Amino acid sequence: MDRITYREQTDTQNILKLREVLNTLPSFAKDYFRAIDSTTTAKTRISYAYDIRIFFQFLIQSNPSFHDHSTSDFSVDILDKVQALDIEEYMEYLKLYHDEEDSYVTNGERGLKRKISALRSFYAYFFRHEMIKTNPTVLIDMPKIHEKAIIRLDTDEVAMLLDYVEHCGDKLTGQKKAYYEKTKERDLALITLLLGTGVRVSECVGLDVEDVDFKNNAIKVTRKGGNEMFVYFGEEVEQALKKYLVVRENITPIAGHEHALFYSTQRRRMGIQAVENLVKKYAREITTTKKITPHKLRSTYGTALYQETGDIYLVADVLGHKDVNTTRKHYAAIDDGRRRQAASAVKLRES
Repeated sequence: MDRITYREQTDTQNILKLREVLNTLPSFAKDYFRAIDSTTTAKTRISYAYDIRIFFQFLIQSNPSFHDHSTSDFSVDILDKVQALDIEEYMEYLKLYHDEEDSYVTNGERGLKRKISALRSFYAYFFRHEMIKTNPTVLIDMPKIHEKAIIRLDTDEVAMLLDYVEHCGDKLTGQKKAYYEKTKERDLALITLLLGTGVRVSECVGLDVEDVDFKNNAIKVTRKGGNEMFVYFGEEVEQALKKYLVVRENITPIAGHEHALFYSTQRRRMGIQAVENLVKKYAREITTTKKITPHKLRSTYGTALYQETGDIYLVADVLGHKDVNTTRKHYAAIDDGRRRQAASAVKLRES
């Protein structure tokens, strides 16, 4: 019997979740989601569905004509009743609104842009199929994204982080020391793998033990969009994984989690949140000025690989970027070392 992969399990869960969310949208919305099925993942469609649902909630809350309506009451002609001014008011609404549990929700630049992009795509489908006569979403400007400084670990910080994970138990006692000893090899293998391959945290938690190939020193990962790819690792990752696998052999997993590479202390496949918490726990002991996440470890790897090879196309391929411009934007920028050189390059007074 073929094993069910983590991705297959996740896809099934996401499809069921998507159907649940779609049942809270107007019935005509299903046409749109059916149309984008072949070009998007179920996870992406769930995000779109949530974003579109917020738009209809906005109409009900903000337009007196719809106060006594529910989302399921709307037919496709509702889209023609919305004007560009309404979309601008919606953008303002998204900055701060109440959710279904009456809690405040805020959106920054990126959240705002994603929600307006989803609405544009939604409108474009019905306009293109001549089911509506107007498309007010194209009449408004998209939110501007201000670039943030790219955070990554310096070379010495990478060494400090790995040393800390390996030896911090020397300072612990009692239950904390027992817990550390129980998870040490797993944590070291996990962080070494992230730093040594640049895989995404979602790809990392999705690994099965069968995906590790020591003959070729490679792991088989499922990239965004579902494509499988082999990512190769060096000797340090190899040693860390082999030490962890010795520990893993003595773990009896919960049913359904037998194939997972990384186990939680509950003997289940580790989740994304658990890995994020783990990285944060160790990294805050190394640096207080940088908020280090698994994605920042990926940035650290990408930067190091580019600085070593100067090959932006190689970096893009290894990281699984579809567009090399995404890679160039993040890893081919002037690094801090060169900026520091600039500080002493210009003399204000001749000595």
